[in-house]
Amino acid sequence: MLNPRLQLTGITKAYPGVVANSDVSLTVMPGQTHAVLGENGAGKSTLMKIIYGSIQPDAGELRLNGQLMQIRNPKEARANGISMVFQHFNLFDTMTVAENVWLGLTRSSLEQVTAAILAKAAEYGLDIDPGRPVHTLSVGEMQRVEIIRALLTRPELLILDEPTSVLTPQAVEKLFVVLKKLASEGCSILYISHKLHEIRELCNACTVLRGGKVTGVCNPQEESNASLSRMMIGSEPPQLDHRPQKPGGAVMVVKGLSLPREDQFGVDLESIHMHIRAGEVLGIAGVSGNGQKELLYALSGEDDRAPQGSIHMGEVDVSHMHPGRRRKMGLHFVPEERLGRGAVPTLSLAHNMLLTRTESISMPGFVGGWIRVRELEAHAQRIIAQFMVKAGGPRAMAKSLSGGNLQKFIVGREIDANPKLLIVSQPTWGVDVGASAQIRGEILALRDAGCAVLVVSEELEELFEVCDRMHVIARGKLSPSVPIAEATVEKIGEWMSGLWEVQHG
Repeated sequence: MLNPRLQLTGITKAYPGVVANSDVSLTVMPGQTHAVLGENGAGKSTLMKIIYGSIQPDAGELRLNGQLMQIRNPKEARANGISMVFQHFNLFDTMTVAENVWLGLTRSSLEQVTAAILAKAAEYGLDIDPGRPVHTLSVGEMQRVEIIRALLTRPELLILDEPTSVLTPQAVEKLFVVLKKLASEGCSILYISHKLHEIRELCNACTVLRGGKVTGVCNPQEESNASLSRMMIGSEPPQLDHRPQKPGGAVMVVKGLSLPREDQFGVDLESIHMHIRAGEVLGIAGVSGNGQKELLYALSGEDDRAPQGSIHMGEVDVSHMHPGRRRKMGLHFVPEERLGRGAVPTLSLAHNMLLTRTESISMPGFVGGWIRVRELEAHAQRIIAQFMVKAGGPRAMAKSLSGGNLQKFIVGREIDANPKLLIVSQPTWGVDVGASAQIRGEILALRDAGCAVLVVSEELEELFEVCDRMHVIARGKLSPSVPIAEATVEKIGEWMSGLWEVQHG
């Protein structure tokens, strides 16, 4: 009988105030694609880091191919055939793609690694330039680097943490072909995803974690999305109530926005035309790195180089206005990067409220330049309660929250500001099914209250759920808008490659 590729028994890991893993046991057989399901903060990432040697368990055993092992660091994990693609990337910003990959493959020359990256990228449809510095890459491009780096180690056990969250449907299909081939050759795959339909298609075993404990083991191919949700969060996520309604007037109009890139690896924006109406959710789909970042910077005011007259809010030309002035006009913004741009990691949640609200009359706790801490904390606590944020209270540092919970807080902070226009980038990236449903529900409630909402997302399922109309961005150009009733996954997937220009002439 075959030994399990990986066997965990009684794994426990505690931090001050929280038990991340409690007596977790898990078995992965050779050639098995094994899902690990759970809400944000359920202990999935901690467990994966223990397997990969990034952190050490307080108790429990780990066996690889029947052998009792103590994996002290990631280098030992890789030496024993374990590779991992992290959701939060482990890349050095100042080094190139090839240099980052080379660090884990020290027996090869840089030239050999560059050639191997290009070969793997072509084989798997993961477009990337080995010579680009990492700090110039988008989130989606960084994820491609991580996937290629892992595949180049020819792993026996491959751990994937949210690997498809920034890929097109066509790219996901290609990745699944690769993963199924790897599994058929005997590679075991541990797969973390919040996309239940992916897990049901790809995985033939599943372990469910809730609150750091195993609450179920199943074959996901024999389950429904609803039954997997019940195992994971104890209930089914609420159904979104997306009622059709007639939108109002345009809150923001963009006319002929062309903008040269600020850095050599950015994307030029070419003749962008769009309008966002009150009481409407407008979506922008596209593969990461096609101009989303440049467009959002121009709309938010972080890049104020837009040509005069190209961006209007109502009758006011805001093309050269900085973000503070645009916020005074009612534009609020949820950036893609939660830690660093959306929130200051070492500041409390209460003090993070002040990042985007110091100008606002409706901001309790901030009066005439003085901070009233008690009022500020009470306000933050209301947002924590309203958006069901799992946090150690308003004084908890932003970096202490799981990604999904921090996202709920940031979205809540901006919705609480009562915006006229809310721009949200990747609203539910890496967020569990329950929190995703809640954030999407809040976006629709905001739209129903008359707010204009722009959602930029690489999750097509999300855009189809919340949007009234949709554009696609590719190579810095924006497609015509299409009403959601006329959009299909196939059509949008094709447009992501810029093919609307062929269809529309």
